[in-house]
Amino acid sequence: MLPDAGNFSVIPSVDFARWRSGIAAERLQLAEEVRDICHHVGFMLLTDPGLDWRLVDDVFDYSERFFALSDQEKALIDKQQSRHFRGWEAVGTEYTNNRPDIREQIDLWSEHAPLSPSVEPNYLRLLGPNLWLPEDVLPGFHATLDRWFTDMGGLADELMQVLAMGLGLEPDHFDNRFGEKRMSLTKIIHYPPTPEDQFGVNAHQDAGFLTILAPGQMAGLQVQNTLGDWIAVPNVPKTFVINLGEMLQGMSGNYFVATPHRVVTREERYSVGYFHGPSLETTLEPVPLRPDLAAAVDASPRHQTAGYMALKEETEAGVGDMASHHKPAVYGEQLWNYFSRSYPDNVSKHYG
Repeated sequence: MLPDAGNFSVIPSVDFARWRSGIAAERLQLAEEVRDICHHVGFMLLTDPGLDWRLVDDVFDYSERFFALSDQEKALIDKQQSRHFRGWEAVGTEYTNNRPDIREQIDLWSEHAPLSPSVEPNYLRLLGPNLWLPEDVLPGFHATLDRWFTDMGGLADELMQVLAMGLGLEPDHFDNRFGEKRMSLTKIIHYPPTPEDQFGVNAHQDAGFLTILAPGQMAGLQVQNTLGDWIAVPNVPKTFVINLGEMLQGMSGNYFVATPHRVVTREERYSVGYFHGPSLETTLEPVPLRPDLAAAVDASPRHQTAGYMALKEETEAGVGDMASHHKPAVYGEQLWNYFSRSYPDNVSKHYG
């Protein structure tokens, strides 16, 4: 067990080869370690993830080639064209806590057949296709990102098994709850040097369940501990950064935490994040916690009071950035809240 509840000064590291060994005792020990890390810190470095790292290198190569295109070429997949909020956006387009993020990015989601733009519940309007460049502009990009989605989804499913075992649940507990029409996100991000008093992405908690980040070669990610200190996340070759989002915080009865983080860089930076998500209708009722884990939540004011990112209306009313106690009933509601908060102009354009 880690000695304190969030006053960390380093990001813990986990060797995933121990899980890949298939040895039951080794897997259980790793699951317990990961459980404690996700209870106290909410972030970890994942070494030896068991993937062909050439795929990651290929994605970064495409990332640099895409962002080197002219704005006119990038605008072929301008997110403002997509009522499903997919595609490229220029620097300063996304807002976090009513402040612009100094980054440009491509958002790609799991692809499903689109429904009517007036379908209810409104979050079902998020289902749809991605925007892709013509193949002759960036040959192979589409196929490479399809492989990325497959490999990252497989790794994320394994990590969800680890988390379930750590909570004393059956390994397939989360998989059984996630449904078939899963909605995961890949963000391909380019950060220019961050201006003074601004951030590449402002302090926030991830809205979803589990994030796998390939941080690239340039540092810049910072994680906040309970003392309010910002801890730099090191860049370790062939290592992913893993963190949990608000949905797993809520689904674990606040045993796991979604930890605030931000990005600031004085040099150009690229990163690629995969955000694992279930079907939009997936309910968010907390899992049954073992008595000792429930007691740990009850004994920790930090865990008892852990909130979510504020809704747009709450922010305007003066609620703190990550102090909302509104708890969505299903994953799709959480995503709709995210888009309404981060892309108000795009939501207004397509849905009034």
